[in-house]
Amino acid sequence: MMKNTELTEPLVFQPVFMERIWGGRRLQTEFGKALPENKKIGEAWEIVDRPEAQSIVRDGPLRGQTLHELWTTRRLEIFGKVPDAPRFPLLIKLLDAEEKLSLQVHPPAPVAARLAGEAKTEFWYVAKADPGALLYVGLREATNAQDFRRSIDDGTVVDRIQAIPVEAGDSMFLPAGRFHAIGAGNLLVEVQQNSDSTYRVFDWNRKDDGGRKRALHIEEALQSIDFNDCNPALVKPTGELLVHHELFDIQQWNVQTPREIAPPGQFAIVCILQGVASAGGIQLRPGEFCLVPAELSDRSISAVNGPTTLLRVTIPL
Repeated sequence: MMKNTELTEPLVFQPVFMERIWGGRRLQTEFGKALPENKKIGEAWEIVDRPEAQSIVRDGPLRGQTLHELWTTRRLEIFGKVPDAPRFPLLIKLLDAEEKLSLQVHPPAPVAARLAGEAKTEFWYVAKADPGALLYVGLREATNAQDFRRSIDDGTVVDRIQAIPVEAGDSMFLPAGRFHAIGAGNLLVEVQQNSDSTYRVFDWNRKDDGGRKRALHIEEALQSIDFNDCNPALVKPTGELLVHHELFDIQQWNVQTPREIAPPGQFAIVCILQGVASAGGIQLRPGEFCLVPAELSDRSISAVNGPTTLLRVTIPL
């Protein structure tokens, strides 16, 4: 029966909320997310196909279907001719860093395979930023694993990482192996490989409610960090294009007149940043996402009551 269900509108999914020691309540105050009460929510997984978490269609004819079911049973119709993979290859989140995150790294593919982890390249878009907010990205100077380990042992590893002041509208590309952390006061959109492998080096001596420090992953991190990755810069847009990579293309659109979200046969994911948009007959507000299927007939998006800013995510064909 599911295969005969007609596609009539973009797909909107229920977010999956993740409690984090560094999270807050800003996803509710800024974007109207219905967060669970009395929880520090650091992440809303908006588009996810993982064994431990699934996007579920919220409305319309496909209501109740999981992203994995759509990926495995209706791939061509919804996603078009994308590269084959056992699961939808992207994970898209909103992040609320009320406190700064740990200094960490995600493994490149060869290292991930050796460590039984998952490779992870990602992209951050700063949706909101408090005055003085920072992103910690890349090393200040090239080094090696032995020297880096000494800085961990003597408590000076924080001095190794580059701190970059940011404001709303900035973005950063983080290839696997790039040493990084998100500073306090940032509200980010994150587009990443479908992975959840993170190796923490330093967590600011933070303790949980039970007085315990979080686990670190020093040995794994030392194998994963690119020690020649120094002083990376924020993304410099080329027109609307923010990032073109084999994993994802990300554009920022300022919509004033109606336009086609993607050509027929190609899917796209849209995240509204500012304003209100009408896409394929549904309305979207800031912090809301939709997936426009490859074979959906109504592929237009337009602004409602003034200009609308959005991120558009696709997978290169």
